[in-house]
This record gives sequence, C-alpha cells and structure tokens, in this order.
Amino acid sequence: MKLTTKELTTCALLTALALALSYLENLFPLAAAIPLPGVKLGLANVVTLFALYALGPGQALLILTGRCLLGAVFAGNMNALIFSLLGGLSAMGAMIPLSRRRRLSVYGVSIGGAAAHSCGQVAAAVLTLGSRAPVGYLPVLLGVSLLTGTVTGLLAACLFRALGHTSLR
Repeated sequence: MKLTTKELTTCALLTALALALSYLENLFPLAAAIPLPGVKLGLANVVTLFALYALGPGQALLILTGRCLLGAVFAGNMNALIFSLLGGLSAMGAMIPLSRRRRLSVYGVSIGGAAAHSCGQVAAAVLTLGSRAPVGYLPVLLGVSLLTGTVTGLLAACLFRALGHTSLR
C-alpha cells in the first residue's frame, strides 16, 4: 500500500490519538463498575471505527497494528502484545465485512468488532496458557461486548455527526 504524505500524516495522528485514548482509559477504573478481569471499554476502538469508515480498511489496519505495537512498547509489556494483536486483528477481520453491509449501522459493526475482539483475546489466552480453560470465560466477555460495543459505536456515531461537514467523512 502506497500512502501519500497526507494519508501517512493522518494515519500517524490517528495512531497517536488511539494510543492516548488507550492510555487515558487505564486511568479510569472500569473494574469498579464492571468487576470482571480483562474488561476494558475500548476507547481506542472509536479511532479504529472512524479510520475504517473514513480512510478504508488498509489504513485502519495500519493504525490498529501501529497502536498495538507501540502500546506494548510504551507500556513495557511485550507479553500483552499477543492479546492486543489477536484481539485487534480479530475485531478488524469482523468489522471490515460488517462495514460493507448497507443495512448494518456503525453500532452493529462496533458490537461485532467487540465480540470478535473478545474471541481473539480468549484465543490468545488459550495459546499463552496452553489450556482451554479460558474458553469458559468467553460467554461473559461476549455479554460485556454488547455494552462496550454499543458505547464505542455511540461515540463513533457522535464523531461522524460532528465531522459530517468536513472532508474527513
């Protein structure tokens, strides 16, 4: 994929924004509201959704991969990279075809991405632990995905509405 300077700059800015949102999300204890291990709202996924619709799947995938790699490097937690990448790539693998369905809104795409992200993270847990025990936690994560996917879909819809008059949409 060959990117123009403007496209590369846009991808870099959106990657930085996604990293900042991911870091910001860690400052707010979601565990107080939803006391389940491994549950995050996924604010950085708003950027991924925006990039998917505004820039296309190739650039959205580039932003997602950059966020996962840089997030692991900055956090100093390379063990989390497999969870982040498998979750993110699973979500993107679901959201790309879902976004092409005309009858499915950004909410549906976001919920589908959140569910696929949970599946990818459970797969990462199975690979890392060498046990199928994490699969038992999947129904809980899928239930939470309905909530988190709806919230990130709502935020993305608000972003699209706010940027509707610009050339970014």
